Amino acid sequence: MKRIGYLFNKICEIDNIKLAIMKASLGKRRRPFVREIINDIDEYASVIQKMLVNKEYQPSRYRVTNILDGACKKERVIHVPRFFPDQVIHWALMLQIESVIMRGMYTFSCGSIPGRGTSYAQKYLRKWIDSDYRGTKYCLKMDISKFYPSVNQTILKGMFRKIIKDKDCLWLIDTIIESVESGLPIGNYTSQWFSNYFLQGLDHYIKKDLSAKYYIRYIDDLVILGGNKREMHKIRNGIAAYLANMDLKMKDNWQVFKIDSRDIDFLGFRFYRNKTTLRKRNALRIRRRMVKISRKDQLNFHDACAVVSYWGWIKRSNSFNFYCRLVRPYVNIQTAKRRISYYAKTASL
Repeated sequence: MKRIGYLFNKICEIDNIKLAIMKASLGKRRRPFVREIINDIDEYASVIQKMLVNKEYQPSRYRVTNILDGACKKERVIHVPRFFPDQVIHWALMLQIESVIMRGMYTFSCGSIPGRGTSYAQKYLRKWIDSDYRGTKYCLKMDISKFYPSVNQTILKGMFRKIIKDKDCLWLIDTIIESVESGLPIGNYTSQWFSNYFLQGLDHYIKKDLSAKYYIRYIDDLVILGGNKREMHKIRNGIAAYLANMDLKMKDNWQVFKIDSRDIDFLGFRFYRNKTTLRKRNALRIRRRMVKISRKDQLNFHDACAVVSYWGWIKRSNSFNFYCRLVRPYVNIQTAKRRISYYAKTASL
């Protein structure tokens, strides 16, 4: 692949930095400091431009916090970067190198990629199961152990040198990568792109060398469908060996099973041979939230966002009866959408 140059000058352009400020500020524009920056965007963009051109940028200290993520309450360590200058610089960089990373991106590498969210992944997984019975008899499901903290920074920086030849751009990428002692920080906008790029070679290895016909990856969760159980185990061994060379490790809870015997638990859904349902934990979460909402006098913004998100899950699964019993009696979807629209309009004023 031809290496790309002359990126750093584009990163440092005032218009690129101003666009980065506006992108980074989405969802934060009610915060006083963010509004101050937007109101004087030319001055703050000039400060960042000078910081980059003179190579004076040093990542600020992260605000580290622990959260319980998702319905399973998995504990994650989140590194929250400062809005100015860090988040803005992350966006300024990605606005210029996103297309470079996307050139070799596997079609079914999903998650944190525009247009490739859970609905995209679910659509194709469902299509494969429905259209090829013989070729989707078995499922290999696996994920990578502690993926973000385990990313080898030296390998990642070497990978960027294979597609980018601009030394100044590489300096900025290295500076962001080295902002933590090891791995990639969950919380940086750049981390979701860097992590997908780090596994780009794995995607091509699985498709070309291991000849997996039906393969989809959502960040560090992998699902492979095939017609032969022995081939599934062969693919699993190949993946484990590849990951070891990348200083990564497969979790011990990998599974190879027959789809007719059990469902595929993936992306918050349960995929059966003839239907798709919500994962039980997600259904319980929706039910509990609806009970809380029913006890309030009016629908607030955060509850409205939750309802619209839940509706997205429900309409992509065979859960209409669940919606009729536990959602529709309490909240109208159109009312929730209007509440979100009203908030968005007032936030931009």
